[in-house]
Amino acid sequence: MMEKNRVVITGLGVISPVGNDVPTFWKALQEGKSGVGPLTSFDPLNFDSRIAGEVKGFEPTAYGIDFKEVKRTAKFVQYAIAAAKQAVTSSGLDLERENKEKFGVLIGSGIGSLYTIEEEHKIYLAKGPSRLSPFLIPMLIVNEASGLVGIKFGFKGPNSCVATACASGSHAIGDAFRIIERGDADVMITGGTESCVVATAVGGFCALKALSKRNDQPQKASRPFDRERDGFVMAEGCGLVVMESLEHAKKRNAKIIAEIVGFGMTCDAYHITAPDPEGEGAARAMKLALADAGLNPEEVDYINAHGTSTKLNDKIETLSMKTAFGAHAKKVMISSTKSMTGHPLGAAGGLEFVVCCLTIKDGVVHPTINYEYPDPDCDLDYVSNTSRKAEIKVCMSNSLGFGGHNASLIVKKFK
Repeated sequence: MMEKNRVVITGLGVISPVGNDVPTFWKALQEGKSGVGPLTSFDPLNFDSRIAGEVKGFEPTAYGIDFKEVKRTAKFVQYAIAAAKQAVTSSGLDLERENKEKFGVLIGSGIGSLYTIEEEHKIYLAKGPSRLSPFLIPMLIVNEASGLVGIKFGFKGPNSCVATACASGSHAIGDAFRIIERGDADVMITGGTESCVVATAVGGFCALKALSKRNDQPQKASRPFDRERDGFVMAEGCGLVVMESLEHAKKRNAKIIAEIVGFGMTCDAYHITAPDPEGEGAARAMKLALADAGLNPEEVDYINAHGTSTKLNDKIETLSMKTAFGAHAKKVMISSTKSMTGHPLGAAGGLEFVVCCLTIKDGVVHPTINYEYPDPDCDLDYVSNTSRKAEIKVCMSNSLGFGGHNASLIVKKFK
């Protein structure tokens, strides 16, 4: 049996509702600052939910995307290019000296560009099919984030995408981990990206009764595990990492942030939107990740929960953590990044994996804000409202998606 490569993280990049670079993002999370506010990307007057975690102050030209290209690329792709540039820069990779046939890209996105579909459909109705943009298809399809990042950097190795709803970013990271483990690439840019805070998406989630209606208190609306939670908050953003084999990182004397050691994925096989009421699928994904990492539950110091702020998710996720961790579930620190960013769908797993890397690096667990009213169904340590300093050696990041998709990642302090 061929020995697996060890895989490390050497670069990070983010675009988010609480900051468009890693230091700003991380500082806001540690301070418990919410990025949720009144929705501005369209007029939400007739919508039940009129709030969102929107990216603010993003300037694509600052990342080498020229004005002509801005018109031809969707926002979720622009976010990916920007986060990838940050991640590559922070990794210290000298791309001129590398064999880019062994460099790949794997970026997840749940939806792609609904905005493009909306705008081009208006043109079709008003002017007919002959006036549709030749860029309609390449702008809307989910794989263009991976494709365009590959083109930008000249990475000619494995290039793919994942679309598993809210688990997309985590599945992408897990798949990239496997690619490097088996030696098919030396380096991968991976994570998740999303930008679909548009009328169709918000309206669709409103129709599902999934979104918070706390429109008069936007920053209080996302309240994972709190008894008064009434739904998630739509958000957008991108979280990417540079992942490489330990051998490759050592050869170039890279600064290693953390090591990824485990990945588990399962399906509830239960319902298109609702989680399995026993939380069996999610619990099994966590157990598989632990087994893959060769770790016992007691060795996990921190869990970045999916923590959406919906009635069902938070209750069932708590149950699944109890099933997977047993008595240790009461001792492990847990928090939800979505309490501050809102829920960026396919980008969530990417942003939250970045959080796990930073948690290990800096020894700080960010809080779950808006945890004010204890819920008897959610009775674990959610690091409520204030960040906590602690030595963190092992983190788990969980993502659960519509369709019953479950993904669990484990990252640990490198030594």
